[in-house]
Amino acid sequence: MDPRAWTVEPEEAGARLDRHVAARLDRPRNQVQRWIEEGHVTLNARPAKASAPVAAGDAVACAPPPPRDDRIVPEAGDLSLLYSDSEVIVLDKPAGLVVHPGAGRPTGTLAHRLLERFPEMAGVGGPGRPGIVHRLDQGTSGVLVVARTAEAYAHLARLFADRRTRKVYLGVVYGTPKPANGWIDAPIGRHPQKRTEMAIRPGGRAARTGYATLASANGISVLEVALETGRTHQIRVHLRHLGHPLVGDPVYGEARWKGLPRSVQPTLRDFPRPALHAWKLAFPHPATAEPLAFEAPVPADLQALWMEVAGTEWPAGGASPARP
Repeated sequence: MDPRAWTVEPEEAGARLDRHVAARLDRPRNQVQRWIEEGHVTLNARPAKASAPVAAGDAVACAPPPPRDDRIVPEAGDLSLLYSDSEVIVLDKPAGLVVHPGAGRPTGTLAHRLLERFPEMAGVGGPGRPGIVHRLDQGTSGVLVVARTAEAYAHLARLFADRRTRKVYLGVVYGTPKPANGWIDAPIGRHPQKRTEMAIRPGGRAARTGYATLASANGISVLEVALETGRTHQIRVHLRHLGHPLVGDPVYGEARWKGLPRSVQPTLRDFPRPALHAWKLAFPHPATAEPLAFEAPVPADLQALWMEVAGTEWPAGGASPARP
């Protein structure tokens, strides 16, 4: 985009700088805010804050950086497919694998592997996120659906936005929830001080999570968790709010292992990820509307965690949260 410079008109006076530039250049406001933070926008030949008001006669100049190259170079890597047809791919994502490139992770993601196996997905969806309709945190394992065509992408995006999918997780938490089954209704928003974290906020977005206790032993429990909304870090934030954070969660967890028997402390202390698994996903097929349902097997590390601490086999699922 070529550099632009102009003088603020009287009828434009009083607006915030970011809003003014976004309106003038017809660009998203968050993009303009990033330009301002990086020094690509000046007000009267000086850097300014996004919130600075503009006045009639002010000189505004904008020299945006060149567009980022969001093309992904395919990379070989294992994919555990649960289902595939001409429209969608359903897979079991391992813990530790990032879904798509982002800050500090330009390579080595699930998206890179998908493009190596399914190159036709290169133009599907947003830049840098080929076919990616929803995501799982790096440390979360389990079932994920991606789109192979633009039509399937648009349809799946609507299904997730309209909450016409069913997502069920399994998690290992500290303590024993009382009541054993229930629902958590608590709005989630960006943490006021820690900008990379989420928190329960009065002005946050509505969030609703159901849970059912499948088993409890030696200070931990296995929960079946159902999502009715899909906020960032929703399960992790809500379970901490409930008073039963996930074992191994480096952000929202707690060192509850210190109060448990010495024999199990090392296992709980050293578990390397949030003990969370996307177990089941159901949705209508984007082309045929046929009901589809998939299940990702419980990973070995969660089963071993439970066996070493509880001393019993992983419990069978099938409980249902009790509606209030």
